[in-house]
Amino acid sequence: MSAVLRPAPSFEPMSEADLRRVLEIEENLYEFPWTLGNFRDSLRAGYDCWVVRDGKQLIGYAVLMLAAGEAHLLNLSVAAHAQRRGHGRTLLNDVVGVARERDAKVLFLEVRPTNEGGQRLYTRYGFRQIGVAIWKRWGSLPCGSCADAARFDPTFLRRRFRQARFRLRGP
Repeated sequence: MSAVLRPAPSFEPMSEADLRRVLEIEENLYEFPWTLGNFRDSLRAGYDCWVVRDGKQLIGYAVLMLAAGEAHLLNLSVAAHAQRRGHGRTLLNDVVGVARERDAKVLFLEVRPTNEGGQRLYTRYGFRQIGVAIWKRWGSLPCGSCADAARFDPTFLRRRFRQARFRLRGP
C-alpha cells in the first residue's frame, strides 16, 4: 500500500478571474451575501484580496483592509464542502501573516452570532470581543425589518499583535 501525498492548499492573490467562483461560494454560504460589486470594489480599492486553492479548485477567500497600522478582516469564507478540515484556520493564519508583514498592530473583524464555527475559530486564534452592534438601533438591518433582528447583530473582535523590539536590517 502506498500513500499519495496531496500538495498543501495554496494561498494566492485574488483576481477578477476568480470572482465567479468566489461569488458562488459566498451565495451558497450566506443569507445576505456580498455582491459581485462588493468584491470588484475591494479589488479595485487595493484591499488585500486572497484565495485558497486545493489543487486547482478555489475553496476559500479573504478580504483584508489595511490602513494606519490597523487591519480589518472584511470577509473570510471557506466553501461548505471544504469546511471543518482546517482550511479556515490556515486561511486566517495566512491573512494574519499578511497583516503583520504590513506592520498592522491590531486586526479587527466582525462575526455574526449565528456563525458558531467562526466564533470558535477566532476565539481559539486569540481574538477577544470588544463590542456588539445592534442593527435595529442603527436602523440598518441587512434584512430590511426582520423579526429576528438579533441574529444579525455582529460581535466585534480584536487581536493585538506583539511588535518586535528590533528589526534586523541587511547591508
